[in-house]
Amino acid sequence: MLKLIIGNKIYSSWSLRGWLAAKQSGLPFEEVLVPLFDEAWDARKAQSDLAVSNGKVPTLWDGDIAVWDSLAIIDYLDALSGRTRFWPTDKAALALARSMAAEMHSGYQPLRQTCGMNTRHVLPPRDLGPDVAANVARIVSLWDQARTRFGAGGDYLFGPFGAADIMFAPVVSRFVTYSIAVPPSARAYMDAILAHPWMCEWLEGAAKESWVIPRLEPDGAA
Repeated sequence: MLKLIIGNKIYSSWSLRGWLAAKQSGLPFEEVLVPLFDEAWDARKAQSDLAVSNGKVPTLWDGDIAVWDSLAIIDYLDALSGRTRFWPTDKAALALARSMAAEMHSGYQPLRQTCGMNTRHVLPPRDLGPDVAANVARIVSLWDQARTRFGAGGDYLFGPFGAADIMFAPVVSRFVTYSIAVPPSARAYMDAILAHPWMCEWLEGAAKESWVIPRLEPDGAA
């Protein structure tokens, strides 16, 4: 059976992506949650199952094969599950979906740095600065483009739930936590992500966690 090592569900956006990918694959997997940055973290990340990734979560093990980084995990599980579950088949849709996923993977640093994932809070709206606003505008425009061009077959970016939705699911969480205003069309997409059974399962798990990592708590949080 596959083994997926993840971090705290409250905080770990990349773990959410890897976990959703494992769910999307349809393959059985063992979930192993390790608390991040506690007093045992330095020793824990030096153990063989995490040392291979230099302590990065998620890390996926398939027997003695290790895969880390969420986008790499998506691609590995896509191949393992027959290449039918993650990406659109239409060439234009596939090009946009892969480009969006790659841009999410490498970009939006102001949003990442200012609005860390934290499912524990819904904070009052505030001015997050022009760089974050530009990131939000770009993301919303991409969502609108995907939904308008290719989303007619379902509630998600390219119709059925897939890899692009997996990559943007933590962004939906961030928009909720920081009360970021979006147009109605983007809000409808966010609501679809939040209502997805796997997202509900993740958020229910996060709500049961008691760990608090002060460095990951947002400014102004209660």
